[in-house]
Amino acid sequence: MQTKILRVVAQGEPAYVPSKKTENGQLAKCMIKLKELGGDYEDEYICAMFGNLALCKFAPGSIVAAALRFQTREQFQDIVAGEIVKI
Repeated sequence: MQTKILRVVAQGEPAYVPSKKTENGQLAKCMIKLKELGGDYEDEYICAMFGNLALCKFAPGSIVAAALRFQTREQFQDIVAGEIVKI
């Protein structure tokens, strides 16, 4: 996992996805777009948030510290935000 200081660009609405790990069989999931500080051409990340974190709202332009986990499965890369804290 990598921890980075990032700016919130946009956040989608939470949706519920099937999960075998939860009591009711569903888990909240939300996508968030984060950008590194420094200008227009810095790297951006589209990350998935799960559970209670997916229900948190972050305003565009907010500065956050985010713990990101980069994973690859088959031919795809996933980025999961394990924790996001507003600074």
